[in-house]
Parts: sequence; C-alpha cells; structure tokens
Amino acid sequence: MIKKTVSFSKKSINVFFHILTRCNLRCTHCYINPHEHGTQTLPIDVIENWLCAFMEKSRSANVIFLGGEPTMHPDLPRAVKRARAIGYKSITIDTNGFLFHDFLKKVSPSDIDFLSFSLDGATEETNDQIRGKGVYQTCIKGIKEAVSLGFHTSLIYTVSRTNIHELPLMPPLIEAMGIKRFFIQVIGMRGNSGKENAGDVQVSKKEWLEKIPEVALDTASRGIITTYPKVFLSPEETFECAGIVADNYFIFPNGRVYKCPLCEDFPIHGFSFVNNVLVKTPRINETDLFELTISEGCVMNKLIQPENLVYKKDGTSEHRIACCMLKEEIDPTAKNSR
Repeated sequence: MIKKTVSFSKKSINVFFHILTRCNLRCTHCYINPHEHGTQTLPIDVIENWLCAFMEKSRSANVIFLGGEPTMHPDLPRAVKRARAIGYKSITIDTNGFLFHDFLKKVSPSDIDFLSFSLDGATEETNDQIRGKGVYQTCIKGIKEAVSLGFHTSLIYTVSRTNIHELPLMPPLIEAMGIKRFFIQVIGMRGNSGKENAGDVQVSKKEWLEKIPEVALDTASRGIITTYPKVFLSPEETFECAGIVADNYFIFPNGRVYKCPLCEDFPIHGFSFVNNVLVKTPRINETDLFELTISEGCVMNKLIQPENLVYKKDGTSEHRIACCMLKEEIDPTAKNSR
C-alpha cells in the first residue's frame, strides 16, 4: 500500500464538463451558481463539438460529466459513447444516485470507467439533512444496482462540520457496497456554501488533520483506493498552482471555461466557447492571477475565501494552503518499486 501526493501532469487534459446546471436536489453545499454558470441544458451537438475541442489539444484526455445532475440530460448516454469514440482515455460520471432516464440500461460498464456517487453521511439522518429527504436510500439503491451490473463505482464525501463526525463510519459502509474508490472532498466556499458563514461549515486545520488521514488509511486498508485534498503544505513543500502546471478545464453550459474551480462564482474565466471554438478571454482574468506568489500559498484562496487563513500576531500566516487540485492518494493495489 502506497501513500503519495499526486503530482500535477501536463501529459493529459482533465475536462470537468457541466452539461447542464439543472438538478432535482437542493444540497446545502451545492457550488452551482446559475447566474454565473447559465441555466441551459446543452444540446447533444454542442456537447460533441466541445468534447472534440479538447481532443484537438491532446490525444490523452479524461472527461468527467457533471451537472446539476448529469443523468437528467436525456442524451448523456450518447455523450458518453461519443467521448469514447473520439478517444477520451477515461470517462467518469458524477451523480446523486437518482440515475434518471433509465441511464444504467442505456450504457454498459465498458462505456464508463467510473460511476461516482455523492453521499454526505453514513446515516440517513445526516445525509438527508444536507442533500434532502429520501436521498440516502435512493443513492444507496443506485449504488447497489450499478455494482450488481458490473459498473466500477466510486463515492464522494464532502466534509463539513455537519457531517465530519460520521466520516469514520464510512469505510465499512463503502466496503460492504463494493465501491472501488473513495474521494474525500473539502467543502468549498462557493455557490450555496459561499452564502453562509464559512465558520459554520468548514472544519479547522486541527479537525482535518486529526480525522481525514486516519479515515483514508482505514478505507485503503480495506482494498479501496482513497483520495483526499492535500489542503495544508508543510514548511519544506513547494507551492504549485494547477492553473499553471496542469491542464484542467471546468466547462459550464453558458460557455465559460475556468482553469481554477475557486473562481467559478466570478466572471473571471480564462476561456470561453465562442461558436464552438475555445478562445482565451480578454485580460484581466484568472490566468493573470496564477503567477502571483504569496506566503499564504494559493493566491486564489487568499482572494476568494480568506476565511481559510489564520494569522500570527506578527502578521504572518500560520499555514500555507495548497492548490485545491493537489491530492493525497493511498493505493492499496500499488507496490513499492525498487
């Protein structure tokens, strides 16, 4: 079993494709902002054109279909098959588990690398407080159906003060359901969460470091690949910004394309689709800010969610924040190389 920090790579492109913003749920921590992201449901021909635009940049690309709830799009199966046909290396779908339009009957396990479910509590009470009444049971049912049909499944758990107490209960639940990967996420101060007092939902550095690595190790010990954000940098670690050293693109139905997810509440996107062509947006935009160097680490975190930072009496920061795209991974299937 190997634990490692997953370094940024320029060898492949990661396309986080929001094909609609519509959703059947109203999760308290949803980051979707229709005013900034649009309310359109993209036509299938537009989806196909935009998918092709990134394959022109690299023959090694991964796509994650998102919403809203992506399975609410009736043409998602066609989009998945098209992504595979044009050469995407991996295809993932993030879903709340409702799996609309008989989605599982219209695709096969060979079409999708991972079907990723969102669950934010080990119990019905906690999950449904965040995601809505009845969601827990529906999501569990969706996971079990997907696993029974042979789909590789993963699970996303977004940690907040509302549910961190149940995180240690997740490893046995994940193991029992046959899930292959576990993603622990930190709640972002965007969308709905950005409207609230950050101190009410975000966990402290102490809480994060005491709980998350331990739960990740427990999950991995059960044979499940586990990934979680780095969040805090040690003094000897160098800060790197994924906006500079990686090729990640976050696409929204109104044509905005961001390089940094922290920027998604603001009209500072680095790229746009214009007549189905990906173009750079005029200055000043997010890409102009990535080059800034500050002692706190991530400049976008400093600008957009400064609630994450704590300062000493002399004005220096107590810790540096890593790029939100920097992950720790524990892979129980990996072997140490000699």
